[in-house]
Amino acid sequence: MPEVPMSIRYHLDENVDPAVALGLRQRGVDVTTARDQGLLGASDEAQLKSAVLSARMLVTHDRDFLRMAASGVAHHGIA
Repeated sequence: MPEVPMSIRYHLDENVDPAVALGLRQRGVDVTTARDQGLLGASDEAQLKSAVLSARMLVTHDRDFLRMAASGVAHHGIA
């Protein structure tokens, strides 16, 4: 399991409304989006890899990520 950062940082995939990122940022939350990272249309694996490399919890509506998590792939959290 990767080392967990002191504060939770989030990565929102393209299935999450961009307004969520805006609202979180307005409240001082460290959040990136698939759009920010040039990951629109990227595979689930690429989304998760980006989140892991930047020590972020992945936020999604896509159930495929839950199957990936259950398979034992390392991550900082999937919501």
